[in-house]
Amino acid sequence: MYVCVCNKVTDRQIRAACDEGAYSMECLQSRLKVATCCGRCAECAQRMLNDATVARFNEQPYRAAA
Repeated sequence: MYVCVCNKVTDRQIRAACDEGAYSMECLQSRLKVATCCGRCAECAQRMLNDATVARFNEQPYRAAA
């Protein structure tokens, strides 16, 4: 699905960028140019970034405090 129509950025590209280490909207803007034109996609892109960050955190093995 296209998230950013202006720059032809898809949800898959955003997820891939997050998997590769993008951790902020600034990272996504730098890598993909998402939300750098009209800005209508910024909220959706931010939500996808947040979801990917939570998913990545939940995949980490649990480590008990020493």
